[in-house]
Amino acid sequence: MAIMLRGLGTAVPEHSISQNDAADMAVGLCCTTAQQTKLLPALYRRTGVRTRHCVILEASTNGGPAQQSFYANARDEDDSGPPTSVRMDRYETEAGQLACIAAGRAIENSGVDTTTITHLVTVSCSGFNAPGFDISLITDLPLSPNVERTHVGFMGCHGALNGLRVARAFIRADPNAVVLLCAVELCSLHQQYGWNPEQIVANSLFADGAAAVVLTSSVDAANSAPRDSDAVQNSEAGASSRRHTATLISNASYVVPDSTDLMSWRIRDNGFEMTLSATLPELIRAHLKDWLSGWLSGFGLAPNDIAAWAVHPGGPRVLSATGEALRLPAEQLQTSRDVLAAYGNMSSPTVLFILNQLTEQSLTGPCVMLGYGPGITIEAALLEL
Repeated sequence: MAIMLRGLGTAVPEHSISQNDAADMAVGLCCTTAQQTKLLPALYRRTGVRTRHCVILEASTNGGPAQQSFYANARDEDDSGPPTSVRMDRYETEAGQLACIAAGRAIENSGVDTTTITHLVTVSCSGFNAPGFDISLITDLPLSPNVERTHVGFMGCHGALNGLRVARAFIRADPNAVVLLCAVELCSLHQQYGWNPEQIVANSLFADGAAAVVLTSSVDAANSAPRDSDAVQNSEAGASSRRHTATLISNASYVVPDSTDLMSWRIRDNGFEMTLSATLPELIRAHLKDWLSGWLSGFGLAPNDIAAWAVHPGGPRVLSATGEALRLPAEQLQTSRDVLAAYGNMSSPTVLFILNQLTEQSLTGPCVMLGYGPGITIEAALLEL
C-alpha cells in the first residue's frame, strides 16, 4: 500500500530582514569589542542566507532597517536578553496562527474535506505550551474534535521527517486514515546574547516558518475527494495532479556512533541554546555514503539513481559535505541552497519547503529527504515524485 502526499502548504511571518540588516542588529546584542563588531558581519555573510522571516519583526528591511522591540541592546556583558518565560509567551501567541496558514494551504491543495482528517501530527522544537498549537488547528481550520493528536517534540531540524514516519505508521495501520502533518518553528525567539562562536552561528542561520502536508493511502476513498462543486468540475487530470504531490516509500534513521556531544539544543534561562560542532561536516563525509547506500540498496537504488534531493540546509558547509560524500552534482542541492538563501534555516519545516519547491519543478523519479539533528542522528525519507 502506497502512502500519498496529497498536498503541501508553507507559511512564513509577514516581515523579513536582510542578512546584512540582521548582522547590524546583532552587533548591539553580541559585540563588546571593536574586533567583534568588525568580525560579526563577515560571519553572517558566510551563511548563504540573504533574508529571513521572523515573528519578532514589526517592519521589514525595505529601504531602511527592519524594526523590532523584542530584543533590547545588551546593557553589559552579563545581559542575556529576555527570560525564557517571555520568549514562550510569544511562542504561544504566534505559533498557532502561522501553523493554521500552512495547514490551510496544504488542505486546500490536497482537496480533502477538513472533517475527514482522522489524525493530526504536529512537530516543533522551539517552544512549549499546553494546550498547544494543535488545539488552534482543531478550532480554527476547523478539524473534527475527534481527530487523534500526536506531537513530535524537541527532535530538532529533522523533526518533520520523524513526523512523516508517524503519519506513515498510522496509514499503514488504517488505510482509511487521513493525516495532517504540521511543523512550525519560531527560532527567532532564541537569539542569544554575548560572544560565543557556536551561538553566533545559530543566531546567523535560524528563522521562522511553518509547513504542512496531508497524507492518505493509495486507496482513492471518498473522504479524500474534493467536496466543493468547483473542484468537482475540474478535469480528472487536473484534480489528480492537485491531490497527488508524491508517494512516501519508506523512512530510515541512523545514530552516528560517538557523536552525542557534537550537537545539542537545550532549554536555558534565556531561551534555548544550540551548540553545533565545526566537525559535523567531516562526520557527514565519513558516515553518510555507506549508511545511505546500504539503505537505498534495499530498494534497488544507489545515490546516483536519485532524481531529486531535499537536504535540510543546516548551513552551507553541511550542504557541501553532503554533496561531497554522495558525489552529487551541484545542481542536485541547488533547491536546498535556494531555500536557505530565501528563508534561512527554519529547523523542522525547512525540508518541506524544499520538497514543495521540488514538486513545482515537475521532477519525476526517486527523491530522498535528509535531515541532521542531535544524536548526531541522520533521518531520511524515500519518496517517488
